[in-house]
Amino acid sequence: MIEEVLQRLNVQELLTEFVASFLAFLPALVAAIIIIIVAYVISRAVRAVLRRALKRANFEEVLVGLLVDTVLHYFIVILGLLMALSQLGVNVTAALAGVGVAGIAIGFAAQDSVANVISGILIFWDKPFEVGDWIETEGKYGKVTNITLRTTRIRTPDNSYIVVPNKRIIDEVLENFSKHGEVRIDTVVGIAYKEDMEKARDVLLQAAKDVDGVLDSPQPDVVVDELAGSSVNLKVRVWVKTADQRMAVFFRMTEAAKAALDKAEIEIPFPHLQLFLDTVEDRVWEGARTVVTTESKQ
Repeated sequence: MIEEVLQRLNVQELLTEFVASFLAFLPALVAAIIIIIVAYVISRAVRAVLRRALKRANFEEVLVGLLVDTVLHYFIVILGLLMALSQLGVNVTAALAGVGVAGIAIGFAAQDSVANVISGILIFWDKPFEVGDWIETEGKYGKVTNITLRTTRIRTPDNSYIVVPNKRIIDEVLENFSKHGEVRIDTVVGIAYKEDMEKARDVLLQAAKDVDGVLDSPQPDVVVDELAGSSVNLKVRVWVKTADQRMAVFFRMTEAAKAALDKAEIEIPFPHLQLFLDTVEDRVWEGARTVVTTESKQ
């Protein structure tokens, strides 16, 4: 039975047709393979040149990796694959249309993630802050420990770990305390209105000079910040070398200011109110009461 099947199939004729078809297809296959190899070689060469150029321009390693090893590499490889498929007779136009529709659907589904990645690229490009900077954003203050394409990680002074999406950082006001080196610290202290402001200023300046971490240049100074309801508020302005000293020096300065004013017997008043009462004569009060009583009877 097998012999009858083989005779009907005419194996020799089938082999001849297969070899002929393969030989006809072989040039296109070889061309496709060559295109893929050339695309890979071009990708490696271009990536090496572009990586060196971006590093000389002080681009961040994460951004270099994204642009060179991901975007550029896959763009060249995919372009080579499409050219290879075209050589093999595949309808590339229809395939691209399908990929485009799928890309739009994925884009809508992942628009928040895409927005965070774009914001991450802007952070690496514009460099409003870097790893190690002390920043405050959305009411959160701390040290930047890591920046990724999607999020920024911050360690707060109480050692908690905050992960902030990059889009929210780009959209909000950000304060960088490490961008320009020295940081000024303001400590507000209130004294009573009866006290001598010049004496209080001298006392506070001397206290500031003795606080560990306060710089001699720029020099500390004391200015009148506000004439408040219960006190004259003086602002002690001192400078520290780096932002990581900011909170510690603020606490030390506050404590030193209180101790120095107490030692100089300069009053730090509690909030208070003054009430002024006018004395009303008895006859006036009696007359008013009589009028009220008369009106009630009517």
